[in-house]
Amino acid sequence: MAAQILDGKKLSEQLLESLQKEVAMLKGTGIVPCLAVILVGERPDSKLYVQKKHDACKKIGIESKNIFLPEKISEKELIEKIKNLNSDAAVHGILVQLPLPLHINREKILNSISPEKDVDSFCSESLGLLCQGTETLASCTAKGIIKLIESTGIKIEGKNACIINHSIVVGKPLALMLLNRNATVSICHKATKNISDFTKKADILVSAAGKKNLVSGEIIKQGAIVIDAGIFVEEKKVFGDVDFESAKKIASWLTPVPGGVGPMTVACLMENTIIAAKKILGV
Repeated sequence: MAAQILDGKKLSEQLLESLQKEVAMLKGTGIVPCLAVILVGERPDSKLYVQKKHDACKKIGIESKNIFLPEKISEKELIEKIKNLNSDAAVHGILVQLPLPLHINREKILNSISPEKDVDSFCSESLGLLCQGTETLASCTAKGIIKLIESTGIKIEGKNACIINHSIVVGKPLALMLLNRNATVSICHKATKNISDFTKKADILVSAAGKKNLVSGEIIKQGAIVIDAGIFVEEKKVFGDVDFESAKKIASWLTPVPGGVGPMTVACLMENTIIAAKKILGV
């Protein structure tokens, strides 16, 4: 039996519709949530991601501030821009689009964002809170993946989960969120030997390596939930990590690329911005 499709686009639209109603209610009390996105440089893919975030803000009624900075901006100047946003009472969420130019220290920049406005949840304090089980402003991609898994109606507790990625964007926060739900978690990465030893045991398999056809049906456990969070562009076409055709014969649920994790990441960013605004303003 072919896998059921986990439609991230449909689920994200449902979430955005709910958030739109919440924003309308907040506006009725004089509160307008605001997201500030900083883009350093001219990367076309980063520009596209920023535009998608701006469009989502517009759709649900959130104010959006896009701040475009030159590639050669100094680390000191960038931190100063962030500090200004930290002290701006009209801004409730701050996001620095990654990746940053090589001359800028990513950790230093992310840690300069006020934790209460860190809607991407990448600063040390945000990650520390997640370790303690607090998911108030959890990583947007990880949060979106959890929502996709939960939408199947299958309980996460007691399941074996395998994540192919160990970044602060996906792997680490997602592992913590799965642990918070009592899954048994394995994390694989480029130094892992015999990845299939882990994937074949996984009831929940998430891959975000950015390598086309890394995951085939041969290394998937029968009936697994498979979440493809990988992005690989070839001849202007977008692919994920999972070989969709072979995977759909084995998995019980499977996300497409595009239209799976991506839309959920953006929707969860909107949700985090609203959560941050409400917390900052004591609503």
